[in-house]
Amino acid sequence: MATVEVKNLDGQKVKELELADELFAAKPNQSLLWEAVKAHLASERRGTHSTKSRGEVSGGGKKPWRQKGTGRARAGSTRSSLWRHGSIAHGPKPRDYAYEIPRKMQIGALRSALAAKYLERKLTVVEGFKLPEPKTKAFAEALRKLGVSSKALVVSDAANRNLELSARNLGGVAVVRHHKVGAYDVLSHDHLLASEAAIVRIQEALRK
Repeated sequence: MATVEVKNLDGQKVKELELADELFAAKPNQSLLWEAVKAHLASERRGTHSTKSRGEVSGGGKKPWRQKGTGRARAGSTRSSLWRHGSIAHGPKPRDYAYEIPRKMQIGALRSALAAKYLERKLTVVEGFKLPEPKTKAFAEALRKLGVSSKALVVSDAANRNLELSARNLGGVAVVRHHKVGAYDVLSHDHLLASEAAIVRIQEALRK
């Protein structure tokens, strides 16, 4: 059975938590992770690129020269795609790149991402984020005591205003609720810091 230490915000070990082997001790599926990351990045694309077609380029109303007798190729407009300052043939237009992978693939990718963090020893579990007041300096000190790098994903099991306010000014630190964690969120941060209750709830959801 895979286990992980549960610490307090002072970095002291409180107890050990048993983890599901099928979630945290399994070999990460690299192809699933690739698919999940690709789908996420595609949904992040704005897709606002646009080029002008022949009907949108200004000018070109007059035929450059007569059809026959000049020895040159026929030309009907100076705004043809073949001409300098002309239109763009088959150029990109605004579009939506977003797509979704199947639900089972999303779950499998999240399992693999969690397993990767556990196997790399970059998963830290704390008994809770009980912060008396929103203090960025105090939370940064807690991260230092826990041995967590500056680029970390903090997962909480419940809404925590003090936690959100304390972490929002720390560069590279993101706070998310347990039910909104995705594979890309886990992989895009060096360290995963989660509360004990959040890990338990994530396990319950992924084992269904």
